[in-house]
Amino acid sequence: MPEGEPTTEEVSAQVGEELLRLHAETYGKGAQRAQVVVCEDVVYCMLDGLELLPNEEFMVDAGRGDAVVELRLTYQQAIETTFRAAVERATGRRVVSFASITKLSPNYAVEVFRLGPRKEAPLQEPVADEDP
Repeated sequence: MPEGEPTTEEVSAQVGEELLRLHAETYGKGAQRAQVVVCEDVVYCMLDGLELLPNEEFMVDAGRGDAVVELRLTYQQAIETTFRAAVERATGRRVVSFASITKLSPNYAVEVFRLGPRKEAPLQEPVADEDP
C-alpha cells in the first residue's frame, strides 16, 4: 500500500460510519449495521437491518413492497453524489460508478462503488551529487 494511503481497515470503518450516518440523516431512519468490503477498485457496503418508515411499513403490509423498493432506488439515485463523496473522502480515490439495491424481508441495502485509478506518485527529480 502506498505511503500515506489509508489501510483497508480504516477505509472500511470510515465508509461504514459515514454511510450509516448519511442513511439515517437522509431517510429519517437508519440501519442496524454496515458491513464494508474493500476489494481493489470496488467498495461494497451492506446496510443490514434497514429500518423502514411507518408509511413504508404500511406499504409492505399492504403487499406493496415493490413500491417501497422503487422509491428507495429513485431516492438513492438522487442522493448518489452525497454517498459518492463519503467514499471518495475515505478512499482518497474518485468514484466512477455507483449502484444500489434494496431488498425487503430481511431488510437490507447493498451499495457498490467502483473506484477510479489510483493516483500515481509524482516522479521525483534525481538529486545531483555534490562534488567534495
